[in-house]
Amino acid sequence: MKHAWEINREILLNTVPEVQHNVSGAWEEQLPDFAAVDIADVRMKCKSRVPGSLAQERVLVGGIQAVGNMGYDVSEAEAMIPAFFDAYDNNDNIALLQMVPKIYETLGRAPKIEGHPYWSFTQYDSFEQYEKNVTFPKYDIPKFDDKILFEKLHAAWLAQIAGAAVGTMIEGYCTDRLREHFGEIRGYLREPSTLNDDVLFELAFLEAFADKGYDVTSEDIAMNWLGKIEFAWSAEEVAMKNLKRGVFPPKSASLNNPWREWIGAQMRGAICGLVAPGDPYTAARLAWIDGCISHVNNGIIGEIFNAVMTSLAFVETDIRTIVEKSIEMIPVDSEYYSVVKFALDECKKHNTWEPAWRACEEKLYKYNWIHSYPNAASEVVSLWFARNDFDECMHICAMCGQDVDCNAAQIATLYGVIWGYDAISESWTKPFDDKFESVYRGFEDTTITRIAKLTFDSIKKHMVL
Repeated sequence: MKHAWEINREILLNTVPEVQHNVSGAWEEQLPDFAAVDIADVRMKCKSRVPGSLAQERVLVGGIQAVGNMGYDVSEAEAMIPAFFDAYDNNDNIALLQMVPKIYETLGRAPKIEGHPYWSFTQYDSFEQYEKNVTFPKYDIPKFDDKILFEKLHAAWLAQIAGAAVGTMIEGYCTDRLREHFGEIRGYLREPSTLNDDVLFELAFLEAFADKGYDVTSEDIAMNWLGKIEFAWSAEEVAMKNLKRGVFPPKSASLNNPWREWIGAQMRGAICGLVAPGDPYTAARLAWIDGCISHVNNGIIGEIFNAVMTSLAFVETDIRTIVEKSIEMIPVDSEYYSVVKFALDECKKHNTWEPAWRACEEKLYKYNWIHSYPNAASEVVSLWFARNDFDECMHICAMCGQDVDCNAAQIATLYGVIWGYDAISESWTKPFDDKFESVYRGFEDTTITRIAKLTFDSIKKHMVL
């Protein structure tokens, strides 16, 4: 094996000089337009629209908001917002290119606010710390025959993809605006599509798990991010850029990442539960391993919540029981627990979903619609009042608004696991005709059945059933 210095020394000594009579061969001809890419990136950080729903998004302002939610004084960064918007509106791209990094730097040194409520809760930095503060119930691992297990997994994916599709059309809006424009949403508002960035990260986990099983590491999963995922946003984008620079988990989640407690980990918890049937401890452990690539503390706990609910769906058939038991597996001294427990308490106070949701909406008004908290509350309210009715669950989840595709996809999965194909009607699945399109390399044009089969084969390979 040659040393690095030998390789480059050999190139230096043997490369034949060429005189360039024109500018051909310049860097900018070998690669895409650097300037255009950079300018598009910083402009999207200022103002953009969500592709599926055209909701307005101000992601870097959301990052400032998120750091403030975590108990830091963001007044210096907030003071930069007017100039940031002015530069965008005036097409002053030079100023934007300078301001975006400066906002990151400002947020990175924002001082803690002493006495802020965030700091009254325990900060969870490792799964070892987490598991010491909760009790995971033990179940006999369910011994399904192959046909039943595959049906549950296949139905889970069908339901998840249906939920993601209905949510993609309406994410980024509040209850009042959705009702004003669409009335009560009880199905697809247009032809549904499987093109959704959320599922990409579950596929990255699934392929790594297929190879390594329960010994899978954060780095194993992260390598699939690097090789297979073409696009990422907010917390996942930062983590991806960190990974590309050799900053691996868990530091990839925290370095220059103001969105580290947003929904990005919570939206991918279901897959961790699918590969840990009736084993909430393992589902939680896998969720931590996956979540710490891009998120910290409450951001990871959100992934654990969805992973545990999915795992319990293999051994519990009452939705309300699943919700309550899953909340019990969240440390009571975490801020995340305070959010989902508040949502649960409001559910128990009311006979219908909307008063409970309105209470959550009011309590969490300072959080962005992409933050994990309002979306976790939406999940609790939707599941609690829909109970065992998939259609009603999708209706409530849609009407709560927020990051609907993430929420609907995750909780829809439970219904497929519990009731198999009987859980969802053809009106939800027929439009797809089993086809699955994505921008995940290797799964660009495939089938939902293939994803279910990979999940099934991975469990059979690595789990003692």
